[in-house]
Amino acid sequence: MKAILEKLANPGFDLEQVRSDFAYLEQDRPIIYLDNAATTQRPNQVIERMAHYYRYENGNPLRGAHCLGAAATEAMLASRIKVAQFIGSKSEREIIFTRNASESLNLIAYAWGLNNLQAGDQILITHMEHHSNFVNWQFVAQKTGAELSFIELTDDYQLDMQDYRNKISERTKIVAFTAASNVLGTMPDAAAIIRIAKEYNALTVVDAAQFVPHVKINVRELDCDFLAFSGHKMLGPMGIGVLYGKAKILEDMTPFLYGGEMIEYVEDYESTFAQLPYKFEAGTQNVGGMVGLAAAIEYLEDIGLEKIAAYETALADYCLAKLEELPYIEIYHPKQGARGPAIAFNVKDAHPHDVATILDYHGVAIRAGHHCTQPLHRYLGLNSTNRASLAFYNTKEEIDLFIEALKDVKDVMQIDI
Repeated sequence: MKAILEKLANPGFDLEQVRSDFAYLEQDRPIIYLDNAATTQRPNQVIERMAHYYRYENGNPLRGAHCLGAAATEAMLASRIKVAQFIGSKSEREIIFTRNASESLNLIAYAWGLNNLQAGDQILITHMEHHSNFVNWQFVAQKTGAELSFIELTDDYQLDMQDYRNKISERTKIVAFTAASNVLGTMPDAAAIIRIAKEYNALTVVDAAQFVPHVKINVRELDCDFLAFSGHKMLGPMGIGVLYGKAKILEDMTPFLYGGEMIEYVEDYESTFAQLPYKFEAGTQNVGGMVGLAAAIEYLEDIGLEKIAAYETALADYCLAKLEELPYIEIYHPKQGARGPAIAFNVKDAHPHDVATILDYHGVAIRAGHHCTQPLHRYLGLNSTNRASLAFYNTKEEIDLFIEALKDVKDVMQIDI
């Protein structure tokens, strides 16, 4: 605990300055925001960058032959380059802008899955997947006749790598997995999963929505075929997401959406499509969201992803230690291995929605429900859970207040433990 407290006291960045960048902390009623896995708060720098775009650069990108159209096009290109550099892509052509990670994962399912899978093929996913990386593959399996299979978990909520090796085969065409569970906080060994998949020539799809905001990633080193994430989970605006895909694979795929700007030539009965990345970006794009995402990346990089990861790890470890001191709390979080700052728990004999409501009375915002992971909760034998998910702008003092509020939950719910 001493090392944890030292890290929290000396995070390696100016925590007080960081917190001054977030306007939600200035409200009359302080909010202890512990629902970052659902969506993060936005720093003033992101909001101001988006406001500047809409005030002075707003035009329809790639279309208008005027200064504002050119400004919007330049903003789009600069944002795409920023994203490519952030995740280590070798080219901005491999960066497809979408509405969110869900749309990115659906794009793969529709544009690759439906066109390449058939009866007898296997789609291999995990029990930890968010519905966005679960229901889409159910759909593909139903439409193509491919088999949907699941990798089991260990008793410590880790991905069972031996079960993975037992189930993958020459029939496996897609291995789709989360890089960080939005419920358990589990961070599987993505590099090992991908390396094994390549032994069988299976394509790999990484849902990195809960990973990218917390840990530095390089898609070339990871060697994944696809990777998806959302802007709003990493200080950016809602309505902007990213799909990374290897250029060769994307070039061979058919478009997901059809319409303006994704075409090259349109004849009466057939059309040809634009080059990457534009053939997957039909219609007017969310350039305001793109510049907001780029600003969020700059903010994270200015602090340093390594510093953020170290501080968040210490904060999560401190929170876990405090939760473990309460005998009426059940925790669903790995004890070993890489772990993200999302902690699922339940208060014994109390419904998660009641817990969240009482905590909200104390100004503590957490999540209650199944967190878009009904199959995972069913696998664990749970109807629903509470979840506290942390970010680098949270503090030890906020965790202490959260723990004190949980003690009031015990009293209000008259839990006799």
